Amino acid sequence: MAKKVVIHQDECIGCEACVEICPSVFNFDDDEGKAYVVEGANGDEDCVDEAIASCPAECIEKEE
Repeated sequence: MAKKVVIHQDECIGCEACVEICPSVFNFDDDEGKAYVVEGANGDEDCVDEAIASCPAECIEKEE
């Protein structure tokens, strides 16, 4: 079963690193100044792991 990718919005600093690394899963809300997970995105992509490792706020994770 694929894991769900989650960004903890209260911790996101809006650096957009995840969006640059994995645009098929992450997008950016200009109004909120924060990244979010694209609805229906699959958490199995290798770029998700790279985005998690690159997040300076450490606010991205995979959940069961």
